[in-house]
Amino acid sequence: MMVPVRCFTCGNVVGEHWEEFDERAKQGEEDPQEVLDELGVDRFCCRRMLVSHTDLVDVVSPYQ
Repeated sequence: MMVPVRCFTCGNVVGEHWEEFDERAKQGEEDPQEVLDELGVDRFCCRRMLVSHTDLVDVVSPYQ
């Protein structure tokens, strides 16, 4: 799995929020905006980085 470590635009560290965001928001039970608010991710560029990230490792390399 590839975790986004830094925001491409501003350089802030976003990797520390990835696992919790992925668990809570990707399940569909909570709104991603509310999860990011609770995690303290305020900058739009960092929010975009987390919301738009897609793990392609399983798709590109299905044989492990």
